[in-house]
Amino acid sequence: MAANTDITLRNKVIYQIFTRNYKDGKLKTVQADLDRIKELGVDIIYLLPVQPSGCVHRKGSMGSPYAIRDYRAIDPEIGDMQDFIDLCDAAHERGLKVMLDVVYNHTSPDSVLSKTHQSWFFHKKDGSLGNRIGDWWDVVDLDYDCGGDKEEAAKLWDYQAETLKMWAKYVDGFRCDVAPMVPIDFWKKARREVEEVRPGCIWVAEAVEKEMIVMNRKAGFPTSTDSELYQAFDICYDYDIYNLQKAAQTGVLYKPGTNVKVSGSKAHFLEEYLRQVCDQEAVYPENYVKLRCLENHDRPRAAEMIPDETALENWTAWQYFEKGTVMLYFGQEFEVTHHPTLFDRDTVDFETGRDLTPLMKRLSQIRKYPIFTDSSFTAEEADGDVIFAVREEKGAGRPAGDEEEKKTKIVGIFSTAGKAKSVQADLPDGTYTDLISGRKVDVFERTLRLEGQPLIFFV
Repeated sequence: MAANTDITLRNKVIYQIFTRNYKDGKLKTVQADLDRIKELGVDIIYLLPVQPSGCVHRKGSMGSPYAIRDYRAIDPEIGDMQDFIDLCDAAHERGLKVMLDVVYNHTSPDSVLSKTHQSWFFHKKDGSLGNRIGDWWDVVDLDYDCGGDKEEAAKLWDYQAETLKMWAKYVDGFRCDVAPMVPIDFWKKARREVEEVRPGCIWVAEAVEKEMIVMNRKAGFPTSTDSELYQAFDICYDYDIYNLQKAAQTGVLYKPGTNVKVSGSKAHFLEEYLRQVCDQEAVYPENYVKLRCLENHDRPRAAEMIPDETALENWTAWQYFEKGTVMLYFGQEFEVTHHPTLFDRDTVDFETGRDLTPLMKRLSQIRKYPIFTDSSFTAEEADGDVIFAVREEKGAGRPAGDEEEKKTKIVGIFSTAGKAKSVQADLPDGTYTDLISGRKVDVFERTLRLEGQPLIFFV
């Protein structure tokens, strides 16, 4: 883990925004919505790339925001640099931080750098610019080794670090796209230099699935593991377990890179998923921070995978209870099922008739208890479709002014099917207060009654 990582990031909520498809697609519109976003319990807004997309090999009518033409410019489709600065200033006035997506593995084929510094790029055998991932045919990869030319490599590293320092004048953090495919030593250098401009800058790595690491290394393309990334980053995506989380929600799991289904039930996948969640406690540094998301711009909408609203409430509460930083994708609070394309204007309609805002607000308040900053964590499957999770404090008390006696353990019970049932729980007999609803929960002879809604209470 980066030596100066702030583990209070485990208490934070990030709100991911794809500006192009956010209402009328303007930075000014995002700015106008900051009060609502803040009220949701958000701490950090994270903007997908705001730079202009390339035109050559463009996907769709507008191109991917991850095929960037100019690292140091703003896409005129969404506004200008002053609009961006105004948005950052307005966010800071409200106590919100701003995080910007950084795409340093590749650029568009017609990028500023591809025209002026071809030696900085990965070249195919025929000498033309290319990429290492076949599906990404709208981009060309950077080569941070520059074919062994140390002088050119130093220039590339300096240019990229200077660009980050430019943006760090305005933003508080960076989400780094496919971070494992960029040398870890570059990220270390960038972190050191950016710290001089933005002390406490937050670094989030889009870590990749274990299968992708193996595939890339087999092909001769160095790719960092999560443990390696923690040398430079504060937060890593939880893609090491995401596919099992999805399988626990849908009952379907595919063998990596195939269309072959893995045999198993939701209960089986839930049990294996929770086992691997708990394994993270032993695999990563003690102060590790994982990014917990039910959905994002690369993954299906949670409300699409979990159509039962009560079940979705339980999965949402579990997301907030997990050890790590919560990330929401814009529209998740309204149970949006439409997943906007990255390549065209595809506005997300928030008018769904559903609204998880009250639940999310309450969950974000609960996450501010110190126990969510530094605690042990266990979770297990109970009765086939229930998550029974426990977080136990390492000496921290409850917030100042809380009149209840100090308690050192908090329990979360989540019915992933949204069903009412009685469950066995390893808890002392007594009456507890659910922090979400305020209702009383009785435990007698290690048995309690679930009404279908999630429960979180101190013991």
